[in-house]
Amino acid sequence: MPPVFTRLYAERLDSVCAVEVREAKNGDELYPGLVLIAPGSYHLRVKKDAKGGYLAECFQAEKVNGHCPSVDVLFNSVAERFGGRALGVILTGMGSDGAKGLLAMREKGAKTIGQDEQSCVVYGMPKAAFNLGAVERQASLEEIPPLISAWLHG
Repeated sequence: MPPVFTRLYAERLDSVCAVEVREAKNGDELYPGLVLIAPGSYHLRVKKDAKGGYLAECFQAEKVNGHCPSVDVLFNSVAERFGGRALGVILTGMGSDGAKGLLAMREKGAKTIGQDEQSCVVYGMPKAAFNLGAVERQASLEEIPPLISAWLHG
């Protein structure tokens, strides 16, 4: 995603979502109700701070799976830091970025969801994750929010 697009995308989502949405900055503290969008041309990962909390780390590096930001970079860091206390969702998109990272999350005990083919614009990323065994449950775009809620509160 290009740098200007990610900021505008985050601003648009923030205007229509009940949670706070913004473009991530290096060092942002993670907390419930915050959604961070990886800035264009930067990878995003989660790291632990000295006080035991978690921070966003934005950094420039080579493309992963042809992408920067790469979903695999983020998901792999979530698998490392949170293990079975995480929930990962992969949505419509081209290619296979995110499939291996989602598998790493699932192998560490995280719950994982892939958007189903019928509700995808492009069934590339969710299909790659499903075929790899990374997806625990496929669901339509409409079914994903209540499924997340049920898993979090069940």
